Amino acid sequence: MSSPSAIDLFAGAGGATRGLRDAGFRVLAAVENDPEAAESYRKNHARVLLYETDIRSISTKQIAEAVDLKRGDLDLLKACPPCQGFSSLAKGEVDQARNDLVLDVARFVNGFLPKVLLLENVPGLRRDHRLPQLIGEIEKLGYSFMSALLDASKFGVPQRRKRFILIGVRANVQDLEPTANPLDYLPSTFLTGPKTARQALAHLARHSKPSDPLDIYRKSSETVLARISAIPVGGNRFDLPEEHQLDCHRKLSNRSASGSYGRIKLDEPAPTMTTRCTTPACGTFVHPTENRGLTLREAATFQSFPVTYQFHGQYGSIERQIGNAVPVRMAKGLGLIARSLLDQPYARASKGTAAA
Repeated sequence: MSSPSAIDLFAGAGGATRGLRDAGFRVLAAVENDPEAAESYRKNHARVLLYETDIRSISTKQIAEAVDLKRGDLDLLKACPPCQGFSSLAKGEVDQARNDLVLDVARFVNGFLPKVLLLENVPGLRRDHRLPQLIGEIEKLGYSFMSALLDASKFGVPQRRKRFILIGVRANVQDLEPTANPLDYLPSTFLTGPKTARQALAHLARHSKPSDPLDIYRKSSETVLARISAIPVGGNRFDLPEEHQLDCHRKLSNRSASGSYGRIKLDEPAPTMTTRCTTPACGTFVHPTENRGLTLREAATFQSFPVTYQFHGQYGSIERQIGNAVPVRMAKGLGLIARSLLDQPYARASKGTAAA
């Protein structure tokens, strides 16, 4: 089929939209509540109808009428609800209202009745009580599901980033066995193997633009610079000499904050880019060979954003947008999986087992 349609919920800065477009989808509309992320989205996807609002305040009818969609016509609905409450990095009280946005996805499925549903989130969602509730509501509409815990590096993203993927397919499109493996529907030519930090940085060096506004990194004090300079290649806070150890780290167990002040290894995929992905104290975000944190553009490159991708906002906002994004190449791969399900004749799909 040519140019299947898609709608992107919780669109962020538009990483998933870019990946879906690369996979051949026409993204008709998107919803994003954060003003600065929404502006980043507009800069890169000007022709997509963007609703800058909370999805709880908009009806599926409003969107459908605006893009001339009848119920059942939409090919793909993508949703990536805010994941902070499900993340292993979450601290303190879980924001119940934000997490309940997961359940609001069912309202959009009911309204659009898409042929394929794609939900991406952190691994912690698998253990949340809302997931069975969400699946149960959508199953009533005649959907079958497959799910897997997939690493972005499998899609050629130069980063280790495990994500829970849930794919639902409408009954008259495919009938999925729960043990079906999403990767079995990915074209073999797309699986090129993990990309390393070295490859990603070399690509950036070849294609970087002069005066790129994202070619900046957090300035550090002399004390922090001395600490960073003492970290060996592939090392972290445990490799620091005593004079550079932080009091807060001395009080932690040996396994706590193990990635803090970590230096990225060149010949492996980068670690997971978080919302503090250019802040050395917050993870393995020290440049592999230079004594500094990552630039915003380097972090975006590890998320497989094109070198020309634009972001809007202050430094901290852009850092957060990058860390929250679905890696572009992973989104492209997931889009190709959706296209395989849409393109092939109806069958009861039972290939493989869920990937780990």
